[in-house]
Amino acid sequence: MYQNPSPQQLFIRLVAYFGVLIGSVVVLAFVEPDALRWLPLGGSDAIEMVQSGDRGDLADFESLLNHSDAGTETLMTAEERGLVALFLGVSLLLTMLIMVPITWTYKATRYETGYRKTFVRALIVLPVCATTIVLLIQDSLSLAFGLAALVAAVRFRVALQDPIDGIYIFAAICVGLAAGIGYLGVATVMAIFFCFANAVMWYLDYGRNPLDDAKDAKNRAKLEQS
Repeated sequence: MYQNPSPQQLFIRLVAYFGVLIGSVVVLAFVEPDALRWLPLGGSDAIEMVQSGDRGDLADFESLLNHSDAGTETLMTAEERGLVALFLGVSLLLTMLIMVPITWTYKATRYETGYRKTFVRALIVLPVCATTIVLLIQDSLSLAFGLAALVAAVRFRVALQDPIDGIYIFAAICVGLAAGIGYLGVATVMAIFFCFANAVMWYLDYGRNPLDDAKDAKNRAKLEQS
């Protein structure tokens, strides 16, 4: 059975997790410096490096699939396609790894008021969708309008129990956008501050309102009945 951690236990868990995550990148930098070129930590030009080995401007995601040479298009080699697939796979994996401590923080801080497990799972996979969208659109205005039309057609809506849930969704989107433009290093720093800021406010019980206790009790009763 899941036992909600105390604020001190959450702090320790967050420090350990981020320490291992960042420490792994540092060790990789010492053991295999060239491997960092394939990680989306510093900018969107990392995709271009995967393709050509040189830094350069990336016009759009279509350039990952075709080269332009003297006015003619040459398909990428199998090795280059494999490297691009590896880069994209690492990007999506890192987005989920960064979201894990954010979901820990959410579950711990929302345990007393109750939360839906489907919402926690959505926080993990939402950045994957955001990352893919950014990689597909890049600088293509037509794709951006097409995406807007699809969203309007589907009319995707999420019922939020609390305003803080919307903040966690926004954090998940930020991680996905950072991965899409190749700045997961920035997303990691954001996640560190985001998690510890929420953990500290939870520990201090910042902004507590006695009138909210009755609302929280009703929310717990609804969750238990559902």
